[in-house]
Amino acid sequence: MIDPTAKLSVSRQAIVLGISRGSVYYKPRPVSDADLKLMHRIDKLHMEFPFAGSRMLQGLLV
Repeated sequence: MIDPTAKLSVSRQAIVLGISRGSVYYKPRPVSDADLKLMHRIDKLHMEFPFAGSRMLQGLLV
């Protein structure tokens, strides 16, 4: 998609493709196991208590 060796600059290529220049340089990082466990627990609590907001979920996590 983006070719850094092309005559057209990376900025121009991003404009032509309609994407932000920052997304060209973004490299995703893997999510840690601890974060995945926490996200799964929050999802489970949210499904059990769909009315719970962030403050209530925080209390439920403790």
